[in-house]
Amino acid sequence: MKKGEKKAELEALIIQLLSDADEVSIRSIADAAGIPNDETERKAIRRALASLTRRNIVVPKGSARSRVYVLPEKGPGVDVLRENKERIGPAGSKISHFLKGIDVSPESRESWNYVTQALAERAPVGYIHEFLLSYEPNETFYLAADQREKLKALGQVEPVVQPAGTYARNILDRLLIDLSWNSSRLEGNTYSLLETKRLIELGETATGKEVSEAQMILNHKAAIEYIVESVEDNGITSHEIRSVHALLSENLLGDPAASGRLRSIIVEIGGSTYVPLENPQLIREYFDIFIEKMNRIEDPFEQSLFSIVHLSYLQAFEDVNKRTARLVANIPLVKKNLRPLSFTDVDKDAYVYALLGIYERNDVSLIRDLYMWAYIRSSQRYTAIQLAMGEPNLMKLRYRTQIQEIVRSIILERVAGSDVVPRIHAAIDASTIAETDREEVFGLVEQEILSLHDGNVARFKVRPSEFQVWKELQ
Repeated sequence: MKKGEKKAELEALIIQLLSDADEVSIRSIADAAGIPNDETERKAIRRALASLTRRNIVVPKGSARSRVYVLPEKGPGVDVLRENKERIGPAGSKISHFLKGIDVSPESRESWNYVTQALAERAPVGYIHEFLLSYEPNETFYLAADQREKLKALGQVEPVVQPAGTYARNILDRLLIDLSWNSSRLEGNTYSLLETKRLIELGETATGKEVSEAQMILNHKAAIEYIVESVEDNGITSHEIRSVHALLSENLLGDPAASGRLRSIIVEIGGSTYVPLENPQLIREYFDIFIEKMNRIEDPFEQSLFSIVHLSYLQAFEDVNKRTARLVANIPLVKKNLRPLSFTDVDKDAYVYALLGIYERNDVSLIRDLYMWAYIRSSQRYTAIQLAMGEPNLMKLRYRTQIQEIVRSIILERVAGSDVVPRIHAAIDASTIAETDREEVFGLVEQEILSLHDGNVARFKVRPSEFQVWKELQ
C-alpha cells in the first residue's frame, strides 16, 4: 500500500473511532489498526494525526504519554462530521479541509453529501450530451457576475494594456516551479517544492523517487513554456490543446502515439460511477463543440473554469486529462495578462471530489467554489499579499527561531543543493517542534530557502560572503 493510501485509511479509522468514543490515543488507534508496538510502525499514525490536527478535524489534549485526541468543540466541518458519523469514510476525514476558508454554497454541500457516499450508493451515469450542448457562451455562466468581478480585481496586474503573455513571461521562472509542482502534486507526485525547483532549474533528480515523477514535472515545464510561447495566437485551437496534452504525456503513456491524439479506446474513472463517452466519432464531435464554445466565451475566468469542467468531463484523451485541463485553464488568463492559477494549497482529495460532482451530477458548484478559493491563493502568491490566512502566519511566528536556525545552519554549513531537503527533515526531526506541526514547518523552511537572496540573508545572521559560498554549491 502506498504511503498516501495508508495515511488516508488511518485518517478514516481515527474519525470512525471518534464516532464511538470521546477520545483516542496512538495506542488505541494502533490496536484498532493492528499495528505492532513499534515506533517505526507507529510513525504512520503520527502522520495521520498531524494531518487531521492541522485541518482542525481533531485536537490534541494532554502531553507526552498522556496525550489523546478529540473532536474540536467548534471549527469548520465539525457539525457535518458529527451529523454524518454513521457514514464517515475516507471522504469524511477531508470535508472540514475542503470547507476551511472556502465560501461554500448550499449546492456544494448537497453535492458533497452525494459524492462522498459509498460507491455502491451512487447511481451509474453516462456522458450527458446536454451538459455541454445547453451551455450558451455569454448567456450561461458557471461564475456569477460578482464572482467574475472579484476574480478580475484579484487577477489584474496593471491597468495599462500589454502584449499577450507579458506578465507570464515576467514571472515565468516562478510559474514553472509553482504550477509544475502543484499540478503534479495533485496527481500524487511526491517531489517537494525544493526538489521540483532543482529538477526544473538544474535537471537534478531527487534520490529515492520514481523516474515517472521527474518525467511528470519536466513535462509540465515543457507544456507551460509552450503555452507562454504560443499565447499570441488567436483563440485556443484544437491543435494547441492537443499539443499541451502531448507535452504533458510524453514518455508516460503505454502507446507513444496516444500523446496528443483523441482517444479511440474505452476509459474508466477510478472511484466514480461515471462512464465517459465510448464512441470515437462522438468524442471528436464533442471536442470540437467544446473548442467552439470555449472560444466564444468573453470572460477569461469563465473561459478558464469552463475548460476545467468540460475537458475533465469529456475525458478526450486516454490519460492525463486532468493535468491537461489544469494547464489549458491558464491559457485564457495568460492571454489577458492576468495572474495565473497555480493551484496553490489545493487539496488533492478535495479536487477529486469536486470533479466527481461534475462527473456524476453535472454539478459545477464544488469545482466553482474550489476554483474561487484557489485563485485567491494563487493571486496572493504572485502579488506577495499577506492576507490574514490564520494558521500559516501563526505557525511561522510560533517557530520563528527554529526556522531561522535551520536556514542559517544550512547556509553556514554549506549544505549542497541535493542534500538540502534531507537536511531540513533531519533538523526538524531533531528539534522540539511539535510532531503535529512538523510537516507545515518543513514547507515554511522550504519557502524561506527558495526566497533567499543577497538582500535578505541578514535576517538569518548570515553575511553576504557566506551566502555566496553556499549559493555556488546549489
